[in-house]
Amino acid sequence: MKVSMHALSAEVFANTLGNLSWILDKGLAHATQRKFDPGVLLAARLAPDMLPLTRQVQIGCDLAKNSVARLAGQEPPRFEDNETSFEQLRTRIARTIDYLQSVPARALEGSETRDIKVPAGERTLEFKGLDFLQRWAIPNVFFHVTTAWSSASVTSCALDASSDRGV
Repeated sequence: MKVSMHALSAEVFANTLGNLSWILDKGLAHATQRKFDPGVLLAARLAPDMLPLTRQVQIGCDLAKNSVARLAGQEPPRFEDNETSFEQLRTRIARTIDYLQSVPARALEGSETRDIKVPAGERTLEFKGLDFLQRWAIPNVFFHVTTAWSSASVTSCALDASSDRGV
């Protein structure tokens, strides 16, 4: 059985972002129950030189939608990076999932060999579609989602390993 590029990208990313939304729900519930400002979680960082949870969520969403759009040869929707609350972050995740689910599997047929270019500062990374997905897109989406979970976990013991939904 051959696994499709759509299954490995849009479907995996939609599931992963759904898990991230669930993590945000748990974090907000914990802050509410413990009566502390939820903004503490949104600003949480693993280290002083790392980006806060809010930015990790934004980047994870952007990587997922932009990666699938590149594979499909489409222009991705643009989202402003202006979220300041859990509700706004969950809305961004939902919009990203909606986009991922709107891309038909046929749009990614043959994308294994599609030329993909990713601007990275002053240089451009160049891949074939399958290498892009396996070696750049999946690891980067997973990194930012995992970092968001870890950032929230540092501040909230309610997000320990027993909270894992398979992220």
